[in-house]
Amino acid sequence: MHREGACYFRDMPVDWKRLILILVTGAGAGLLWNAASGRGFALGRSVLVQTGDELVAAKDARALLDRGALFLDARPRDFWRMSRIPRALSLPEEDFDRALAQVEPRLRRASAIVVYCSGYGCEASLVVARKLRERGYAAAVLDEGLPAWQDAAGPMDSEPRP
Repeated sequence: MHREGACYFRDMPVDWKRLILILVTGAGAGLLWNAASGRGFALGRSVLVQTGDELVAAKDARALLDRGALFLDARPRDFWRMSRIPRALSLPEEDFDRALAQVEPRLRRASAIVVYCSGYGCEASLVVARKLRERGYAAAVLDEGLPAWQDAAGPMDSEPRP
């Protein structure tokens, strides 16, 4: 049985120009608030990055490696065994304290330290770099991790399993 008013929206015509104008205006206002409020998201980088985190672009990472920077892989050790940046050492977030004892002599001699992990959504490199900074080591993070390295340098520029 059909009641009066129950199908009001079904019979209403859609004004597409008005709908698009409302959506664009809303998105624009949201982006403006995000930029002006001081509390918005940094749209050009990962929201996982915090104040104090130093990022290294993949295009600059090769020069750091060539100058003797120590690269640390924050992924689980099995991933490090499969593929890694040349000469990178394993310092997995999940086993940080034990692995730190193994790499600490190299940390003291390093001219620079760069930590990386699996890519854009991976927080392990940020966590490891922060833990290193808490212990007095200046550590940067490879922006977008191993995939960015491989894109910038080519897939043949990764060490396979030993």
